[in-house]
Amino acid sequence: MSARLLRRTSNPDLSLPESLHPLLRRIYSQRPLGSADELQLSLDQLHSPALFSGMDAAVALLLAALEQRKRMLLVADFDADGATSCALAITALRQFGAVHVDYIVPNRFDYGYGLTPEIVALAAGKNPDLIITVDNGISSLDGVAAAKQAGMQVLITDHHLPAQQLPAADAIVNPNQPDCAFPSKSIAGVGVIFYVMLALRSRLRELDWFQRTGRPEPNMGSLLDLVALGTVADVVALDRNNRILVDQGLKRIRSGRTRPGIAALIQVAGRNATRIGASDLGFFIGPRLNAAGRLEDMSIGIECLLADSGATAHALALQLDGMNQDRKQIEAGMREQAFATLQRLEFATAELPAGICLFDEDWHQGVVGILASRIKDRYHRPVIAFAVMTENDCDDSQLKGSARSIKGFHIRDALDAIASRHPGLINKFGGHAMAAGLSLPREQFPAFRAAFEEETARQLDADQLQATLHSDGELEPDWLSMATVELLDAAGPWGQEFPEPLFDGTFTLLQQRKVGEKHLKMVLCPPGLPQRSIDAIAFNVEDERWPAADCQEIAIAYRIDINEYRGRCTLQLIVEQIL
Repeated sequence: MSARLLRRTSNPDLSLPESLHPLLRRIYSQRPLGSADELQLSLDQLHSPALFSGMDAAVALLLAALEQRKRMLLVADFDADGATSCALAITALRQFGAVHVDYIVPNRFDYGYGLTPEIVALAAGKNPDLIITVDNGISSLDGVAAAKQAGMQVLITDHHLPAQQLPAADAIVNPNQPDCAFPSKSIAGVGVIFYVMLALRSRLRELDWFQRTGRPEPNMGSLLDLVALGTVADVVALDRNNRILVDQGLKRIRSGRTRPGIAALIQVAGRNATRIGASDLGFFIGPRLNAAGRLEDMSIGIECLLADSGATAHALALQLDGMNQDRKQIEAGMREQAFATLQRLEFATAELPAGICLFDEDWHQGVVGILASRIKDRYHRPVIAFAVMTENDCDDSQLKGSARSIKGFHIRDALDAIASRHPGLINKFGGHAMAAGLSLPREQFPAFRAAFEEETARQLDADQLQATLHSDGELEPDWLSMATVELLDAAGPWGQEFPEPLFDGTFTLLQQRKVGEKHLKMVLCPPGLPQRSIDAIAFNVEDERWPAADCQEIAIAYRIDINEYRGRCTLQLIVEQIL
């Protein structure tokens, strides 16, 4: 659907240094900054680990495990946040001297999400003394109970929203648990475990652990490439604390100080490591890592991140790249089918419901999350896509759903409201504001769809269902340059809730041609500079949005980028919408 364009407004109370480039002054004044101090992204500006509730108990558990050489087992989520969290914890614990540290990651097709009793039974085969969850566990009441009954200690590290009852773990570190004073509630799972390891390193330092054991004290900054990747891939809000973590991780990657696994993923994705940005992590690196968890087993992704040699990492990165190609093919078929269904529905009813709920017998359980995201982007509505659940060789009587939402509609809270009003309709659910997962009996799908449509209609009005592009205004013709691209790259990181600059303007259309199936390649002339031409490309342009053959002028909303082709760099406009 076509989005309306609104220009951002500046914060008149924000005082910025006069030394800033005027374009950056304009852009920063239109971002959620409380003061100019928030532009300082050095590591000494990070929030303290001591602000986390449960941190002392977590450190005590880990310290005892190190001192007593206990067997530690990581239980990770099967997405990029979970994979980076797992790799970070294992790397740090081994650097601290852990002798017995291993991991399992639940195969979503066999065990589902989180620390379930079934996963505890699987974990028992490794005989752990301490289970450490990363990016999951806050809703695992039954799994924690099973682990405790089996004589295992449990440390939960997570960032998802908890239910009313917390699991009876030995320690919980989660900024969203009640009474936790840690200010960055949007920190990713990988950020949480990074803080745990940071606090543990501080405690070990106080005890002269590294001198006593003859180990070099590890530089925790070496883990920030993992933190940056997991944070961006999980699409959490980039508040100041998260921007510090991402910025510092990106700087390490750009300077060549990244681990072989991330370097290999960048290489197979065809990106330039010296110019890598947050958007590259989100659109090119994260999806390749996620593909393992969506189609097969995330352990391939974790092993890639843990690889010590470039050769091993490259071979695993190629496997992940192949899985990602398979995922794209599966997704394309599902997307085409879903869009056709919605077009028929829109034609028949003249208007789509405020919330879209879809299910198909043949949809792939590991890909419905991406499908929901694609539908949400196109129709600007909360979306839940369902597939037949395949966990534990169950029959086809249960459905697994993946939800994606729009700003202003808290999808996890909406599921909670539906479950409260309709007991028994949903088996279980979890998540946060913009994404969630759930399961329900197949026969309940029609009733759930009706309840979801009712809840979205109750909360959302027509204005909220209108997609909006927020522009930073027109870009002066002299600023249409690669120097401006480099300026903006250095001014980030950009991402969720701290968006990459978007501009709008009118250009002379010199040339246009079709590239691929739906991409529009153009050559444009900036206003007032008739001798200059700039390449532009618009991806996935619907037929009705194509300029007429005799069109001479075009208004667009765009981002500026550098196009690298065969070693040659040129300025390119990435067209978000033809206005």
